[in-house]
Amino acid sequence: MASSVTSSRLYAGFIICGLAWAGMQTYVVHSFGFLWIIALTDGVLSSILLAAACWLINNNLRYYQPGKGSYLNILIWIGALAGICTFGCRWILPFLTSGPAYTNFLIQSLTVRFFIDFLAVGWMAMISMIWYSQLDQKDNEKRKAEAEQLARDAELYNLRQQLQPHFLFNSLNSINALIGFKPDEARRMIHQLSDFLRGTLKKDDQQQVPLTEELQHLNLYLDIEKVRFGYRLQTEISCDERSGQAILPSMLLQPIVENAIKFGLYDTIGDVVVSIRAEMDGNYLIMMVQNPYDPQTSRPKKGTGFGLRGVQRRLYLLFARNDLMETHANDNIFTTIIKVPQL
Repeated sequence: MASSVTSSRLYAGFIICGLAWAGMQTYVVHSFGFLWIIALTDGVLSSILLAAACWLINNNLRYYQPGKGSYLNILIWIGALAGICTFGCRWILPFLTSGPAYTNFLIQSLTVRFFIDFLAVGWMAMISMIWYSQLDQKDNEKRKAEAEQLARDAELYNLRQQLQPHFLFNSLNSINALIGFKPDEARRMIHQLSDFLRGTLKKDDQQQVPLTEELQHLNLYLDIEKVRFGYRLQTEISCDERSGQAILPSMLLQPIVENAIKFGLYDTIGDVVVSIRAEMDGNYLIMMVQNPYDPQTSRPKKGTGFGLRGVQRRLYLLFARNDLMETHANDNIFTTIIKVPQL
């Protein structure tokens, strides 16, 4: 649709310029003392031939963009088309007009006509090269942007898919362990796992979700983990009304909380409290996840595997920034802070 509108405007510009050129040349020829009908014939025929030459050079450059070493070919085309226009007038106009005075004027003006036609066709060639090179550049940039977007979407999808298998395997192992001596707990865990996976599938097409919805989905995950770990796992979630309406990438919190549970429960003894807090700071949603850790058995400062690295990579792909996640380890408490811009 856009290309057809552009072509219509281009042809309308051709017609307007052709009429203006014909009127100007008619006036110039008439100023040399020739009748209006002779001047009009000269102007119209010259404009038709010149318009045809401009259309040919424009149409050729639409499909052929010369390289750096091919500009000589363009000059040859321009000269050939200008020559055709000039000598076309030389051989056609005497049959349409009469009088030796005009014929003598026509012959004497051939050199001037040739250079004028050469400049006009050359001007059209220059405009066409610039016009079509810009269109090609825009098309290339659009294709490049679409390819980059597809690559980002594919990488984001792969990152999200990697979040689930190990959690699913752990949950199935826990269900298997519960079947023998706690069948009711096993059935409840199966229902919770089913709800969690169903919610995960629904989120595949959602890039951004409100924090309240993300926390609802996170609670399904936490319920499953609490069945696995029993009384040892406790959670504290605080979120005010303003931050609850903030938007964030779906399933961004789960790998962070999963990382907190892993390094809080696996490397410590006793009860573990995982704290999740959210607040607004200007145009940012700030989320903080804290868990206890034992510095003798874990190394949070060196990174915690795929979970946090995957989150940081997702944030970079979505916002093109590497400063939206930070981690701290102080007083046996490991803290992960996420900042999500509210666009």
